[in-house]
This record gives sequence, structure tokens and C-alpha cells, in this order.
Amino acid sequence: MKIGLFFGSFNPIHIGHLIVANVMATTTDLEQVWFVVSPQNPFKKNKSLLHEFDRYDMVEKAIMDNPKFRVTNIEFSMPKPSYTIDTLIRLQEKHPQHEFKLIIGGDNLAQFPNWKNHDKILEYFGLYVYPRPNAEPSPLENHPQVRLVNAPLLDISATFIRECLKKGQSISYMIPEVVEEFIHRKKFYL
Repeated sequence: MKIGLFFGSFNPIHIGHLIVANVMATTTDLEQVWFVVSPQNPFKKNKSLLHEFDRYDMVEKAIMDNPKFRVTNIEFSMPKPSYTIDTLIRLQEKHPQHEFKLIIGGDNLAQFPNWKNHDKILEYFGLYVYPRPNAEPSPLENHPQVRLVNAPLLDISATFIRECLKKGQSISYMIPEVVEEFIHRKKFYL
């Protein structure tokens, strides 16, 4: 199976993430999209970052009705900080029957040459890139292992959602209803 890996903190997961994942799973040759929930980076303390298990639970709730989506906690048990190349190798070792592709935003493509072992990621895995607002052009756009995927240009952010929650404002339609209920029940981001 050809699987797209969508990494993120998903703090919280929102419709922007889900729309991108759905476009990847339904308009490309990817058969599934796996959400890779990234744990807390020990070098980047973020007080608004929920515990990784809570963020995993939110992703699980958001995608439970879509058979093309899966969530993985593979990075939770890996040394920190975890680098994308190490996670890709670990997943490939665990699931040798699958072919993995990395899903990134166009805003990350310009910075991609700064990633650890970016050349190996390109060579062995390849990139599926979705458009992002104000993304800088990248010479990698024409690389044979880079596939630009036409997807809606969405500028919704988890930061905006967290700010709304802090102010007691509605987050309806920005995140799945089941995730919104979970956030309110657990009193997250207040």
C-alpha cells in the first residue's frame, strides 16, 4: 500500500488538516494517510501544547469514520528530538510491505534542504506537497521525487482556535464536532 505520512502536533486537529489529508487520500495515488502525532519537543517548551496522548485521542476521534485515515504514536517512544528521517526509517522497518510518502506544506518545501538527511528523504520516500499561503518558491518544486498536489488554500491555524477557546469564542466548523465536545469536556486550552 502507498501511504502518505502527515506529521504535526495537531494541537488541536482542525478542518484544515482533515481537508488536506482527504485531498491526498482521494485525488492522488495514496491509498491511506497516517497522521503522525509529534510529541513535545524538549527544546521547545510550549505551555499551550497538550500532552501527546490527549492530542492523539483528538486525532483518533476526528478520523474514526474515515477508513483511509489512521493515526500513529510511533514518535512517542523514539529519542527526542525525533527527526523525520528517523521516523520514516522506523515506520519502513515496522511495515516493509508499505511504501511511505511524506506530506508537507509548500511553506516547508523552501526550508526542506535544511532538514536532517533531506536528500535521503527525497531519494527513498519522496514528498507530496500541498499549497500554503505565502509559501516561498523552491527549486525543489521540479524535483522528480516531489509531487505538487492541488488542494484548497486554507489559512486556518490551531493557534487561532486556541485563542478563540481562551476568549470563550465559538470554534464551531473549525474542528470536528466530536473533537470540540472532547475539548470542552476536558476543559483544554482555557
